[in-house]
Amino acid sequence: MHYISNEDVTFELIAKILNNNTSLALSDDARFRINKCRTYLDRKMESQKEPIYGINTGFGSLCNISIGKDDLSKLQENLVMSHACGVGDEVPKIIVKIMLFLKIQSLSYGHSGVQLQTVQRLIDMFNHNVLPIVYQGGSLGASGDLAPLAHLSLPLLGMGKVYYKGKKMNAAEVLDELNWQPLVLQSKEGLALLNGTQFMSAYGVYLCLRVFKLSKLADVISALSLDAFDGRIEPFHDAVHQIRPHKGQIKTATRIRNLLKDSELINQPKVHVQDPYSFRCIPQVHGASKDSINYVAYVFKNEINSVTDNPTIFPDEDLIISAGNFHGQPLALALDNLSIAMAEIGNISERRTYQLVMGKRDLPSFLVANPGLNSGFMIPQYAAASLVSMNKQYATPASVDSIESSQGQEDHVSMGANAATKAHKILQNLERILAIELFNAAQALEFRRPKKSSPFIESFVAKYRKVVDFIENDKVMQPEIAKSVTFIEEVELDLPEEGLFKYEFKTDLNPINLDLEL
Repeated sequence: MHYISNEDVTFELIAKILNNNTSLALSDDARFRINKCRTYLDRKMESQKEPIYGINTGFGSLCNISIGKDDLSKLQENLVMSHACGVGDEVPKIIVKIMLFLKIQSLSYGHSGVQLQTVQRLIDMFNHNVLPIVYQGGSLGASGDLAPLAHLSLPLLGMGKVYYKGKKMNAAEVLDELNWQPLVLQSKEGLALLNGTQFMSAYGVYLCLRVFKLSKLADVISALSLDAFDGRIEPFHDAVHQIRPHKGQIKTATRIRNLLKDSELINQPKVHVQDPYSFRCIPQVHGASKDSINYVAYVFKNEINSVTDNPTIFPDEDLIISAGNFHGQPLALALDNLSIAMAEIGNISERRTYQLVMGKRDLPSFLVANPGLNSGFMIPQYAAASLVSMNKQYATPASVDSIESSQGQEDHVSMGANAATKAHKILQNLERILAIELFNAAQALEFRRPKKSSPFIESFVAKYRKVVDFIENDKVMQPEIAKSVTFIEEVELDLPEEGLFKYEFKTDLNPINLDLEL
């Protein structure tokens, strides 16, 4: 059991909760804060004569239209229904579950004015894996993620569709099965549910958790490629990186040295004086992406510990303030940064794959013993190149765009939701690009026998060979690439001198492995 409180939420905590299918409950302190804020709002409404945005007024550009006391509940219900305009593909279940957690956490701080039973119902949904169907398209990332959060909230009213026990069902049916009554929203509650950045934030958390591991894997696979290519270790010497002391660069160079420690191949005499940039500049390129990922993680760590709905209520100060914490600009910029960082890891990975199939340094053309009769690894490189090109297109920033909405009231938007869904596609492509490099590098290593790489790399390749065989003659490659992707998803990384830090989702929510360090 995890008790929702005002203690910092971390990536590690979220991973543990999801990995262990941990149930949630409100701490006594969270209950107190929620009740205190709701009581304050109810009393304020009894004496308040001036309009309060979204509580006794319309929404957006309708903010100057007053709403009578008898219609306040209907106002909030109408808000949820009318804003459920999501389009496109469904959001992955695991991200929906993170959305639920983040919305619960944000409402628990006692600045949103919701009823205790509303937060409790969200917790019940989380605990019973009642996962609303949310759509990827429809949010501008400005007044929060309005459309996605409307779909997240519909089941509270007995509306919309959910996944429950592996089946897609009407929310009303699930409520009946669980003996839950639809909620009657009170003043401000619809706005509290729909305003907020939980769609962007959930994607950001998920992407960070995944990319922490992929960043490590990129180092491991590049070290294998370097050794299989008969590369040089000198560009990874610590002295080089201490005079250009970017943290990610130093970290990457140190890791590559550790990964290739005691390798026969890396220590053998070299005929060539230099390696191509895709090998020689691994610390600089991977390191720059690491530094960007660290910045992104910092942004999302702040965001998941924040209140992002509107208006914001401060009972102790007797203040209800309509402001802009729902605006997704910090997240949009971070997600675009993450997209570029991931795209570049994939970009340089494909270049190493290209070098491996070139027939250089005593490796056979396209990494097969009989090229000509066999095309070998010619087309996996094409596939990687296609994904790299696709990622370049996806990495075009969404955050520099803005489209006016709500009759000019919302005249600048972040487009952070689009940045989030694009980043997710880049991450999926990056995983496949790295899997193709691994497929090629493991093949190339076999042509260096009987010499061996380092104990770590040899152990890593031995694990890989239990999943993907050495290619003697041409065969259908797609299943081998798919198995390589599966290997990347499931492999445990216990890096030399770094230790193991791994979580694996064991629920039915698209199992993945997580590393929580770069």
